[in-house]
Amino acid sequence: MDLGTFSISLTVKDLEASRAFYEALGFEVFAGSVEHRMLMMRNGTTVVGLFQGMFERNMLTFNPGWAADCSPLDRFTDVREIQRRLRERGIEPVAVVDESTTGPGSIVVVDPDGNPVLLDQHV
Repeated sequence: MDLGTFSISLTVKDLEASRAFYEALGFEVFAGSVEHRMLMMRNGTTVVGLFQGMFERNMLTFNPGWAADCSPLDRFTDVREIQRRLRERGIEPVAVVDESTTGPGSIVVVDPDGNPVLLDQHV
């Protein structure tokens, strides 16, 4: 089961301070905006998302349908299929996608230690 491109989504208190910190580490903004309270930053193939006031906790994020450069893929495992397979394996999402829909959608599962894992499909 291919979960898609991986990134870490960080809950930040001050978006500009976090941006400056990650820029000092060599990251560059490639998506998002201060107005939308989120910035996506990249250093090589490593992606960090900075989110102010959008999530309660940091989380692992996977994007089905996206390549590492955030371009859409022709073939990928749809988030609805991932949800179905996870349920078959005894993992019940805490946020679900309507399986009667197509296109963008997301689910959230929580690991045994309480860490949220977001599967966020944009295509």
